[in-house]
Amino acid sequence: MLRIGVDLRVLARGARTGVEQYTIGLMEALAGDQKNSYHFFYNARSKVKLGFSWLSLPKRKLYSFGYPNKLLDLTSAILNRPKIDNLVGGVDAYFLPHFLRASMAQAARVMTFHDLSFEYYPEFFSARHHLWHKLMNPKARAREADLLIAVSQSTKEDLVNLYGVDEKKIKVIYSGVERGLSSGQPDQKKIEAVRKKYHLPQKFILFFGTIEPRKNLQGLIESFDILKQDKKFADVHLVMAGAFGWLFKDIVAQAKKSRWSSFIHFPGFINYQDKASLYHLATVFAYPSFFEGFGFPPLEAMAYGVPVVCSNKTSLPEIVGEAALMIDPYLTGELAEAIKIVLTEDEFRKNLIEKGRERVKEFSWEKTGQEFLAAVEKLK
Repeated sequence: MLRIGVDLRVLARGARTGVEQYTIGLMEALAGDQKNSYHFFYNARSKVKLGFSWLSLPKRKLYSFGYPNKLLDLTSAILNRPKIDNLVGGVDAYFLPHFLRASMAQAARVMTFHDLSFEYYPEFFSARHHLWHKLMNPKARAREADLLIAVSQSTKEDLVNLYGVDEKKIKVIYSGVERGLSSGQPDQKKIEAVRKKYHLPQKFILFFGTIEPRKNLQGLIESFDILKQDKKFADVHLVMAGAFGWLFKDIVAQAKKSRWSSFIHFPGFINYQDKASLYHLATVFAYPSFFEGFGFPPLEAMAYGVPVVCSNKTSLPEIVGEAALMIDPYLTGELAEAIKIVLTEDEFRKNLIEKGRERVKEFSWEKTGQEFLAAVEKLK
């Protein structure tokens, strides 16, 4: 039996973006593990109340603290204190779902790296993000870890090539797709209620994610402008859903300048319970991102039977396989043509949807949890 510490600081804001989604999905997958005990470290001066059922299971204990995380990071960097493994009652291994600072007395460090996009595209990140990365020092965090989990082969290669990490201590473990996405019949009343709630059109191309430059949304708008020049697509809209991130104003400004601005929609943050209906409403899912460490949205779209057009860069080819129509994100004409093909060629569209449904079967949180436990138990 292992005593496993788990850092839940990433959940303090109550958001459900990539890292939070990963943490929750993995902990839910480990809910059936009654052999090992789990000691959860939850800290922030101001934090949301956690209501997950897995926190109250046998052999689980939540240790909640109210230290300012900035102060905790500073004392960890300067004094190598406090020893978090001691704060949670002493553990054999301590898991961090992100490259956070955590001083240890003796526990083995297990850390997940989702991507190194900030190394390749520093211009896509704010001064605040750059300061945070400097304080966290991800290169040092990667080198000090006893076990690194990379969410894709692409991320593993970046850790080896950019940070000089020994590949023997890196385990590639793919993330899962949330349970139940492709099961059961959709609730049409709920779906139409979500359409009304967010003022969504009848036929639209969907992007879902953070509204930021790394996602190449200005390129998507340019591609939409090309597509709309063909009268066959007079009724097609573009919906870019998700919270506004760093440098979003340039994206919104470009949409307003578009000749087709009245067909471009920004519904903003989508409540978690509305996400399924959003996918069901979409005609095509477009994800022309410049850089992804894994990429949840394309797989989620596939699970809901939405045909996917996505970038052929970084991790996306290994994640979507042959189940998406891939394009070069730097070629807006190529993206426009790909969307056109999916919208007009019915047989190709049906084939893409079927391939997508099969592809998502390869990604489950249960599998992620099993591989995670196998890797951690090898540290004994």
